[in-house]
Amino acid sequence: MCMENIKLYTLVESVLGKGKTNTNSNIAFFCPFCHHSKRKLEVNLTTQHFHCWVCNTRGRKLVTLFNKLQASRDKITRLYELLDTPQYYNNKKSNAPTQSVSLPKEFIPLWKIGTTPDYKNAVFYLKKRGIGIHDILKYRIGYCESGEYKGKIIVPSFDAVGNLNYFVGRAYYTDDTIKHKNPSISKDMIGFELFINWKLPIVICEGAFDAITIKRNAIPLFGKTISPALKQKIVTEGVHDIYVCLDQDARKQAIEFCDYFRSNGSKVYFVDLEQKDPNEIGFPSILKTIEHTSELTESQLIKYKLFM
Repeated sequence: MCMENIKLYTLVESVLGKGKTNTNSNIAFFCPFCHHSKRKLEVNLTTQHFHCWVCNTRGRKLVTLFNKLQASRDKITRLYELLDTPQYYNNKKSNAPTQSVSLPKEFIPLWKIGTTPDYKNAVFYLKKRGIGIHDILKYRIGYCESGEYKGKIIVPSFDAVGNLNYFVGRAYYTDDTIKHKNPSISKDMIGFELFINWKLPIVICEGAFDAITIKRNAIPLFGKTISPALKQKIVTEGVHDIYVCLDQDARKQAIEFCDYFRSNGSKVYFVDLEQKDPNEIGFPSILKTIEHTSELTESQLIKYKLFM
């Protein structure tokens, strides 16, 4: 085993306890989810896959496992350092979705302390938008100093098992004429799906920074249109409470979403924002606004439709 794998092995053991190498090169651990008396949770350091043969807890990225176990920030940061290549975040499986997306090869993680002017400006830009180190770690935010996405903050999105399914680029210099730059692929996916608990109320919003600001079970559309994949997921999961929190210029789309989900049996809450978006409002205020939003009634829905 090479030195880097030894370091990774040691880090994983610090989270899961003592492991035992199997004949198939997987490392077996006592499962912290089902607490079986035998080592039934297997982890493969090469593929990043993990699977418990008893409770069926599984995933394709070690960061998913660390997040499930609420590992400390230091250990998550160390994991990123040991797996610090853009390729780590990209799809590797042959049975991945038909569309493929990769982070820019110039991607630089922002959780690694830098000294360049670009690094400082990127961090300063995020700070102005209320995004700190905890958010940078959670959402694996980075930036690019060169290449096609030069001068852009890069915010990745991951599916339920940790595969990259989209990313957005946002300029951190005010004189950049291209403020937004996203990959030329379909948006028929679920933004930030890795962090969503479908058993709890969800919040649908427009942008990545809006979702990061809302913090709690927020799904960014990366625009003003809801994807078929998200629609289907919400209906099949039977999500009980849905908060629709789009910008003022997307009120028509927001009401259409509300109408659709009400007709499918969900309780819907229309968060009627005025001029500012959730990121501009900030976490305390947007949380208060959401908490004080009442369920949308049939009569209110008809009224909104008439005056759109």
